[in-house]
Amino acid sequence: MPEKFKHWILMGIRGALAGALLALAACGGGGGGGSTSAPPVVVEPPPAPSGPDFSDVDASFQAFIDGTADFDGISYVLVDADGIIHQEVFGDHTEDTIVLLASTSKVPAVMTLIALQEDANVEFSISEPVSTYLPYDGPYADRTVEQMVSNTSGIPGLRLLPAYGSPTGPTIEDFNHLCQYSAQPIFEFEACGQTLVQNELPTSQAAGSVYDYGGSQWQIAGVTASTVANATWNQLVDQYLGTPCGLEVFTFGNPWESPTSFTGSVDTLAGTANPNIEGGAITNMADYAKLLQVHLNGGFCGDTQVLSVDAIASMQVDRGGVVATNATPYGMGWWIRSDNPGVFTDPGAFGAVSFIDVNRGIGGYMAIDEYGDAADSGAPPGFFIGQAIPAIQAAWDASQ
Repeated sequence: MPEKFKHWILMGIRGALAGALLALAACGGGGGGGSTSAPPVVVEPPPAPSGPDFSDVDASFQAFIDGTADFDGISYVLVDADGIIHQEVFGDHTEDTIVLLASTSKVPAVMTLIALQEDANVEFSISEPVSTYLPYDGPYADRTVEQMVSNTSGIPGLRLLPAYGSPTGPTIEDFNHLCQYSAQPIFEFEACGQTLVQNELPTSQAAGSVYDYGGSQWQIAGVTASTVANATWNQLVDQYLGTPCGLEVFTFGNPWESPTSFTGSVDTLAGTANPNIEGGAITNMADYAKLLQVHLNGGFCGDTQVLSVDAIASMQVDRGGVVATNATPYGMGWWIRSDNPGVFTDPGAFGAVSFIDVNRGIGGYMAIDEYGDAADSGAPPGFFIGQAIPAIQAAWDASQ
């Protein structure tokens, strides 16, 4: 064979080998076989949890408003340990609506009293007789603040006080105790407290023997705290709750003589010089939401611990359900819901309600602002406790 043909054949073989090697390399070969590599797997992140669906709860609020002529507006807010998880307004309410709380003032009042007790710079204990701190004596000076704010002091409250329904009618002692509900300038906070301590009511019972909700015992508790701290009640509220929690409007007055004179503006709140401890506060949704968070996050407002974990737990311990007369499950400020375990409520006479559910770690507050006698003030708490809270719980459970 001529040499030039051998050369062409050799060059052809070399070219074919080179092409084969290039093709093999392009397919990922060369030591791993001839199969092609799989494309990279893209892992999509799981969808973010949407949270509870409270649309059915919202619908029940709308139905409540639509079904009554007594109330033009209603609003509510729900919280967990981290903050607001849902809020909604209905009718003429806005997120900024300010309302009279009535007895829904009780939980914040107890928070203030216990915060004073936990202040290392103050000598004060809710378990000591108030005679330890007051510069005067009287038939009620041997009762403790703890007994007073659990409604077990034996001092007649709103249900057993003769002025509230006794067939014999009110006595002069009963009238002496009415200063706690007055916004008149002739009634001064500390002087009224002294009157309450020193004037015994006819239906008084031994301390720790009876549950009787509200009344003079709460006012004496607040006056005792103010005396200890040498401060007004609202100064204490602002020091222990308002400032650390950044509250906008929360304060105490005495609206009971004329609740309809309150227009929703802070400057129309009467009786700030003689605040009613058990039922004189006003709030908006944002403020009360912050107060409820304290009970769910270990006692904190922001970076400030306003109450210890033990203090929060102490408010939930049943004291009213273990007495001999009129036993009623009640802690300090909280009604204990035996029909809904783990739930504590604080309803008010004007229709507001707050609650916490310690098993689910959630809480809420509902606002109403109708204060006239014609309004059925019992209807909103009945709706909220009986219908809304179970619906809230169901929505929460469905999302977990």
